[in-house]
Amino acid sequence: MSSELQTEAAASPLTLSLQPINASVSLRDQAYVMLRQAIADADIYQSHDEIRLDERVLSETLGVSRTPVREAMTLLEQEGFLRMVPRRGIYIVRKSKREIVEMIQMWAALESMAARLATLHATDAEIARLRHMFDNFRDATPAEHIAEYSDANIAFHQAIVELSKSQIILDTIKNIFIHVRAIRRMTISQSDRASRSIVDHLRIIEALEQRDTELAERLVRQHSLDLAVFVEANCDFLD
Repeated sequence: MSSELQTEAAASPLTLSLQPINASVSLRDQAYVMLRQAIADADIYQSHDEIRLDERVLSETLGVSRTPVREAMTLLEQEGFLRMVPRRGIYIVRKSKREIVEMIQMWAALESMAARLATLHATDAEIARLRHMFDNFRDATPAEHIAEYSDANIAFHQAIVELSKSQIILDTIKNIFIHVRAIRRMTISQSDRASRSIVDHLRIIEALEQRDTELAERLVRQHSLDLAVFVEANCDFLD
């Protein structure tokens, strides 16, 4: 049964969704996977306030001692997701606007190469599943179901990377995915970006279906670079 962890923040608290872990597998590894996923699923850019985690609450929520939790957080710190401040606590790392823009630019390079590889390696059935991700929005605009569309949007971009069938790209992109995903979720409802996004997605799917390698690569790259431009111009809250 799921339980929720309430983290401490200066103003707006953030809720991470966690559940007790299975003692039959490495406690550190399970704690690492669950904490990393919880951070990925959380809206870490919802306010300017620092997001502080409570080690005691974490261990109680996960149903384990503090040792595996501490070990898991050390791994997350090494990967750049957490920051440990002596005598102050443990904080979720958030990026500046410049860092976010650079991450999106890197994402554009990696995802566009993934799209190129997908035209070469993905099956027709795998590409067809991309189109079905947007079945729920055929009779309604994305803006009318923005939360559901946001989830579909994120899943779409992740699926393109997976269709590349390149483990190197998957491994390289995973550590920037948390931040890029959070920014996609925040910006999708702004400036009618959802409606423009679905048009871009359908063009990308058509290019993949036609196995048009150059077009698929170019469309995917430009789609993400447009997000970088939008963040640069509009997301002053990241400074």
